[in-house]
Amino acid sequence: MNEIQDGAGSHRSIRSYVLREGRLTPAQAEALERLWPRYGLDEPAAAFDLDTVFGRRAPHVLEIGFGNGENLLARAAAAPGTDFIGIEVHRPGVGYLLRTLEAQALANVRVACHDAVEVLGQWLPPACLDELVLYFPDPWPKKRHHKRRIVQPEFAALVASRLKPGGVWRLATDWENYAGHMREVLDAVQGLENTAADGDWAPRPESRPLTRFERRGERLGHAVFDLCYRRCSASE
Repeated sequence: MNEIQDGAGSHRSIRSYVLREGRLTPAQAEALERLWPRYGLDEPAAAFDLDTVFGRRAPHVLEIGFGNGENLLARAAAAPGTDFIGIEVHRPGVGYLLRTLEAQALANVRVACHDAVEVLGQWLPPACLDELVLYFPDPWPKKRHHKRRIVQPEFAALVASRLKPGGVWRLATDWENYAGHMREVLDAVQGLENTAADGDWAPRPESRPLTRFERRGERLGHAVFDLCYRRCSASE
Protein backbone atom coordinates (compact mmCIF):
# COMPACT_ATOMS: atom_id res chain seq x y z
CA MET A 1 0.00 0.00 0.00
CA ASN A 2 1.10 3.57 -0.57
CA GLU A 3 1.92 5.92 2.26
CA ILE A 4 -0.59 8.76 2.17
CA GLN A 5 -0.14 12.24 3.57
CA ASP A 6 -3.33 14.09 4.36
CA GLY A 7 -3.86 17.82 4.55
CA ALA A 8 -2.87 17.91 8.21
CA GLY A 9 0.53 16.41 7.43
CA SER A 10 0.00 13.04 9.15
CA HIS A 11 1.01 9.80 7.45
CA ARG A 12 -0.99 6.62 7.19
CA SER A 13 -1.11 3.56 4.95
CA ILE A 14 -4.51 3.09 3.40
CA ARG A 15 -5.83 2.44 -0.06
CA SER A 16 -9.34 3.14 -1.25
CA TYR A 17 -9.54 0.27 -3.73
CA VAL A 18 -8.31 -3.10 -4.90
CA LEU A 19 -7.61 -2.97 -8.62
CA ARG A 20 -9.50 -5.56 -10.65
CA GLU A 21 -8.63 -4.38 -14.13
CA GLY A 22 -10.74 -5.73 -16.97
CA ARG A 23 -9.83 -5.76 -20.62
CA LEU A 24 -9.96 -2.43 -22.39
CA THR A 25 -11.90 -2.46 -25.64
CA PRO A 26 -10.25 -0.70 -28.58
CA ALA A 27 -12.84 2.09 -28.30
CA GLN A 28 -12.15 2.58 -24.60
CA ALA A 29 -8.40 2.61 -25.14
CA GLU A 30 -8.78 5.16 -27.95
CA ALA A 31 -10.96 7.35 -25.73
CA LEU A 32 -8.44 7.26 -22.88
CA GLU A 33 -5.63 8.35 -25.18
CA ARG A 34 -7.53 10.98 -27.13
CA LEU A 35 -9.88 12.46 -24.53
CA TRP A 36 -7.76 12.37 -21.39
CA PRO A 37 -6.17 15.78 -22.10
CA ARG A 38 -9.69 17.25 -22.25
CA TYR A 39 -11.30 15.57 -19.23
CA GLY A 40 -8.51 13.98 -17.22
CA LEU A 41 -6.80 15.21 -14.07
CA ASP A 42 -3.20 14.25 -13.38
CA GLU A 43 -1.34 14.63 -10.11
CA PRO A 44 -0.68 18.34 -9.53
CA ALA A 45 2.43 19.93 -8.04
CA ALA A 46 0.14 21.67 -5.54
CA ALA A 47 -3.52 21.26 -4.63
CA PHE A 48 -5.94 22.23 -7.38
CA ASP A 49 -7.98 25.40 -7.37
CA LEU A 50 -11.21 23.89 -8.69
CA ASP A 51 -12.52 27.19 -10.03
CA THR A 52 -9.39 27.35 -12.18
CA VAL A 53 -9.73 23.71 -13.26
CA PHE A 54 -13.24 24.32 -14.61
CA GLY A 55 -12.74 27.93 -15.64
CA ARG A 56 -15.66 29.24 -13.60
CA ARG A 57 -17.08 29.51 -10.10
CA ALA A 58 -19.70 26.84 -9.46
CA PRO A 59 -20.64 24.20 -6.87
CA HIS A 60 -18.27 21.22 -6.82
CA VAL A 61 -19.40 17.61 -6.45
CA LEU A 62 -16.99 14.68 -6.14
CA GLU A 63 -17.98 11.06 -6.76
CA ILE A 64 -15.69 8.25 -5.62
CA GLY A 65 -15.84 4.98 -7.53
CA PHE A 66 -18.19 5.92 -10.37
CA GLY A 67 -17.98 2.57 -12.16
CA ASN A 68 -19.23 3.18 -15.71
CA GLY A 69 -20.42 6.65 -14.74
CA GLU A 70 -24.19 6.14 -14.71
CA ASN A 71 -24.80 8.42 -11.74
CA LEU A 72 -22.10 10.91 -12.73
CA LEU A 73 -23.40 11.28 -16.29
CA ALA A 74 -27.02 11.65 -15.20
CA ARG A 75 -26.22 14.30 -12.64
CA ALA A 76 -23.86 16.26 -14.89
CA ALA A 77 -26.46 16.34 -17.66
CA ALA A 78 -29.21 17.41 -15.26
CA ALA A 79 -27.13 20.14 -13.56
CA PRO A 80 -25.00 22.01 -16.12
CA GLY A 81 -24.41 24.76 -13.56
CA THR A 82 -22.57 22.36 -11.25
CA ASP A 83 -19.07 20.98 -11.79
CA PHE A 84 -18.35 17.30 -11.11
CA ILE A 85 -15.18 15.33 -10.44
CA GLY A 86 -15.25 11.55 -10.73
CA ILE A 87 -12.64 9.19 -9.31
CA GLU A 88 -12.33 5.67 -10.68
CA VAL A 89 -9.33 3.34 -11.01
CA HIS A 90 -11.04 0.84 -13.34
CA ARG A 91 -9.83 2.06 -16.73
CA PRO A 92 -12.53 0.39 -18.87
CA GLY A 93 -15.13 2.36 -16.89
CA VAL A 94 -13.12 5.55 -17.31
CA GLY A 95 -12.82 4.98 -21.06
CA TYR A 96 -16.56 4.41 -21.34
CA LEU A 97 -17.27 7.60 -19.39
CA LEU A 98 -14.94 9.70 -21.56
CA ARG A 99 -16.61 8.49 -24.75
CA THR A 100 -20.05 9.31 -23.34
CA LEU A 101 -18.98 12.75 -22.10
CA GLU A 102 -17.87 13.59 -25.63
CA ALA A 103 -21.00 12.13 -27.21
CA GLN A 104 -23.24 14.15 -24.88
CA ALA A 105 -21.06 17.29 -25.15
CA LEU A 106 -20.79 17.57 -21.36
CA ALA A 107 -18.14 20.06 -20.28
CA ASN A 108 -18.74 20.05 -16.50
CA VAL A 109 -16.95 16.79 -15.62
CA ARG A 110 -13.31 16.02 -14.86
CA VAL A 111 -11.91 12.59 -14.09
CA ALA A 112 -9.11 11.24 -11.91
CA CYS A 113 -7.90 7.66 -12.43
CA HIS A 114 -6.11 7.47 -9.10
CA ASP A 115 -6.48 6.42 -5.48
CA ALA A 116 -9.27 8.45 -3.86
CA VAL A 117 -7.44 8.88 -0.56
CA GLU A 118 -4.49 10.51 -2.32
CA VAL A 119 -6.77 12.71 -4.42
CA LEU A 120 -8.59 13.94 -1.33
CA GLY A 121 -5.49 14.34 0.80
CA GLN A 122 -3.02 15.77 -1.70
CA TRP A 123 -4.82 16.98 -4.83
CA LEU A 124 -7.68 18.92 -3.21
CA PRO A 125 -7.53 21.73 -0.66
CA PRO A 126 -9.60 21.84 2.52
CA ALA A 127 -13.22 23.01 2.34
CA CYS A 128 -13.50 22.85 -1.46
CA LEU A 129 -16.44 20.47 -2.00
CA ASP A 130 -20.16 21.14 -1.80
CA GLU A 131 -20.95 17.43 -1.96
CA LEU A 132 -19.16 14.10 -1.90
CA VAL A 133 -20.83 10.93 -3.18
CA LEU A 134 -19.86 7.37 -2.26
CA TYR A 135 -22.40 4.91 -3.61
CA PHE A 136 -22.13 1.14 -3.22
CA PRO A 137 -18.45 0.84 -2.31
CA ASP A 138 -16.95 -2.64 -2.05
CA PRO A 139 -18.59 -4.07 1.12
CA TRP A 140 -15.83 -6.57 1.90
CA PRO A 141 -18.48 -8.81 3.50
CA LYS A 142 -16.13 -11.26 5.27
CA LYS A 143 -15.37 -10.12 8.80
CA ARG A 144 -11.62 -10.57 8.40
CA HIS A 145 -11.75 -8.13 5.46
CA HIS A 146 -13.75 -5.38 7.16
CA LYS A 147 -10.56 -3.40 7.73
CA ARG A 148 -10.32 -2.96 3.94
CA ARG A 149 -13.57 -1.00 3.75
CA ILE A 150 -13.00 2.55 2.61
CA VAL A 151 -15.25 4.08 5.28
CA GLN A 152 -12.94 4.14 8.29
CA PRO A 153 -12.40 6.88 10.91
CA GLU A 154 -9.31 8.39 9.22
CA PHE A 155 -10.98 8.48 5.81
CA ALA A 156 -14.17 9.98 7.23
CA ALA A 157 -12.21 12.74 8.95
CA LEU A 158 -10.41 13.46 5.66
CA VAL A 159 -13.71 13.73 3.79
CA ALA A 160 -15.10 16.06 6.44
CA SER A 161 -12.06 18.34 6.05
CA ARG A 162 -12.65 18.64 2.29
CA LEU A 163 -16.33 19.57 2.60
CA LYS A 164 -17.34 23.21 2.82
CA PRO A 165 -19.42 24.18 5.85
CA GLY A 166 -22.90 23.03 4.90
CA GLY A 167 -21.51 20.54 2.38
CA VAL A 168 -22.95 17.04 2.40
CA TRP A 169 -21.62 13.50 2.14
CA ARG A 170 -24.04 11.04 0.56
CA LEU A 171 -23.50 7.30 0.92
CA ALA A 172 -25.44 4.20 -0.07
CA THR A 173 -24.93 0.47 0.35
CA ASP A 174 -27.02 -2.65 0.01
CA TRP A 175 -25.10 -4.45 2.78
CA GLU A 176 -26.82 -3.89 6.14
CA ASN A 177 -23.69 -4.67 8.14
CA TYR A 178 -21.68 -2.10 6.20
CA ALA A 179 -24.48 0.45 6.54
CA GLY A 180 -24.34 0.12 10.31
CA HIS A 181 -20.56 0.42 10.22
CA MET A 182 -20.80 3.59 8.10
CA ARG A 183 -23.22 5.22 10.48
CA GLU A 184 -21.14 4.30 13.52
CA VAL A 185 -17.98 5.75 11.95
CA LEU A 186 -19.60 8.97 10.69
CA ASP A 187 -21.48 9.61 13.93
CA ALA A 188 -18.10 9.79 15.68
CA VAL A 189 -16.57 12.38 13.33
CA GLN A 190 -16.44 15.83 14.85
CA GLY A 191 -18.05 18.37 12.55
CA LEU A 192 -20.40 15.95 10.77
CA GLU A 193 -24.09 15.56 11.55
CA ASN A 194 -26.63 13.07 10.28
CA THR A 195 -29.26 14.97 8.30
CA ALA A 196 -31.98 12.37 8.94
CA ALA A 197 -34.50 13.76 11.41
CA ASP A 198 -34.34 10.65 13.56
CA GLY A 199 -30.58 10.16 13.16
CA ASP A 200 -31.29 7.04 11.18
CA TRP A 201 -31.34 6.43 7.41
CA ALA A 202 -31.80 9.13 4.79
CA PRO A 203 -34.37 8.96 1.99
CA ARG A 204 -33.06 7.92 -1.41
CA PRO A 205 -31.99 11.15 -3.14
CA GLU A 206 -33.94 12.02 -6.26
CA SER A 207 -30.66 12.84 -7.98
CA ARG A 208 -29.46 9.23 -7.88
CA PRO A 209 -30.51 7.09 -10.85
CA LEU A 210 -31.11 3.39 -10.37
CA THR A 211 -27.61 2.07 -11.12
CA ARG A 212 -26.61 -1.47 -12.01
CA PHE A 213 -25.24 -1.94 -8.49
CA GLU A 214 -28.60 -1.05 -6.98
CA ARG A 215 -30.47 -3.25 -9.44
CA ARG A 216 -28.14 -6.13 -8.56
CA GLY A 217 -28.84 -5.61 -4.88
CA GLU A 218 -32.57 -5.63 -5.50
CA ARG A 219 -32.28 -8.91 -7.44
CA LEU A 220 -30.47 -10.41 -4.48
CA GLY A 221 -33.18 -9.17 -2.13
CA HIS A 222 -30.93 -6.63 -0.43
CA ALA A 223 -32.41 -3.48 1.09
CA VAL A 224 -30.62 -0.25 0.16
CA PHE A 225 -29.47 2.01 2.98
CA ASP A 226 -28.85 5.71 2.31
CA LEU A 227 -26.97 8.07 4.58
CA CYS A 228 -26.47 11.82 4.34
CA TYR A 229 -24.15 13.77 6.63
CA ARG A 230 -23.64 17.54 6.67
CA ARG A 231 -20.46 19.42 7.51
CA CYS A 232 -21.31 21.77 10.37
CA SER A 233 -20.15 25.37 10.39
CA ALA A 234 -17.64 26.54 12.99
CA SER A 235 -20.41 28.25 14.94
CA GLU A 236 -22.22 24.94 15.31
